Amino acid sequence: MLKQILKKFAPAFLISWYHFLWAFFGAVFYGFPGRKIKVIGITGTNGKTTTANLICAILEEAGYKTAVASSIKFKIGQKEQENKFKMTMPGRAYLQKFLRQAVKAKCEYAIIEATSEGVLQHRHRFIDFQTMVFTNLSAEHIERHKGFENYRAAKGEYFKACKGTHIVNLDDENIEYFLKFPAAQKFGYSLGISNFQTIKAENVREENSGCYFSVQGADFYLPLIGKFNVYNALAAICVELSQGVSLAVCQKALAKVNGVPGRMEEVVISPFRVVVDYAFTPNALEQVYQTLISNFQFPISKLVCVLGACGGGRDKWKRPILGQIAAKYCDDIILTNEDPYDEPSMDIINQIAEGAGERVIKILDRREAIRKALELARPGDTVVITGKGCEPWICVENEKRVVWDDRQVVREEFEKLNLT
Repeated sequence: MLKQILKKFAPAFLISWYHFLWAFFGAVFYGFPGRKIKVIGITGTNGKTTTANLICAILEEAGYKTAVASSIKFKIGQKEQENKFKMTMPGRAYLQKFLRQAVKAKCEYAIIEATSEGVLQHRHRFIDFQTMVFTNLSAEHIERHKGFENYRAAKGEYFKACKGTHIVNLDDENIEYFLKFPAAQKFGYSLGISNFQTIKAENVREENSGCYFSVQGADFYLPLIGKFNVYNALAAICVELSQGVSLAVCQKALAKVNGVPGRMEEVVISPFRVVVDYAFTPNALEQVYQTLISNFQFPISKLVCVLGACGGGRDKWKRPILGQIAAKYCDDIILTNEDPYDEPSMDIINQIAEGAGERVIKILDRREAIRKALELARPGDTVVITGKGCEPWICVENEKRVVWDDRQVVREEFEKLNLT
């Protein structure tokens, strides 16, 4: 309660200085570890976690010891622990501590997901990013940043700070903004045509088992579905080429990727598919639905979707838009609870329903919603549950957390159906 009062009444400049000082004293206390390791940052609206995993996989295939700080885990060498902060880029000097541990473990690279909130709270300060990756940009956190331009500018701060290598998605409509920042070297990646020096994917082919494409004559297989994952792979390949890693090593590493927890993760494969994904932005949600429909094995297959709207109290603008997207692609729509925090859950659900129209089922209890989706599915259908991925909590009022895992709930409820 005290924390909320301070946030509401303390002047913005005072809060900003508070976060800055945390970053400064953390860097001092841990000996400025961000200057003693090669740091790769990844920023953008979607794809950061998968790209981080792919970069790590290739670097390790190349023989480098690597650390990763992502929305799902903190990894130093072969040791991993779950990210339970409910934030992609932690503050309060935790990143400095993480980097210190990575340096102490003799890691050569640290990969960090870099968020716009991280900029607002100075979490990126005193970390020397040698490489910065831009994945894509779409409307998100608009209320927090008071406009899309401010949101984009927050992402731009990373490129302003990084003077080494910039790696950018040339197919994103905001690319001109990110190309304007000076850097020692720049790499662009694309699935289209560009006059810029480009790492381009050609002969892209999507299949149920993954994606096939070629880069500079080298053939790649990526066992992840969705064209958006080809973009993530291209970003990773650019990073590796900038570090002197060969395409052959990239080929070998990407072919062995086992998937990313909570990202297009197939939990049930028969008699129908159940997929869990983190998507909570309009752009990400639409890409997930498009990918799953393109992977239908039978013409009569239908898409059953379970969704809510992540983050009570923020980004209210996108709720009816999420509903509209669900109505466009899904045959059965079940609206449910996600992370309401202190906002009434049914208010959130009703706002999504405004965009989804009449054919929705509203089930407040997320377990019951998942159970209903499984009951509606028939052989050959696909059930997709979005918004939480592998997150271990549902965040409710008064900063309480309910232990949760969409994937485990799916397994438990599917077993009760006795279909196997």
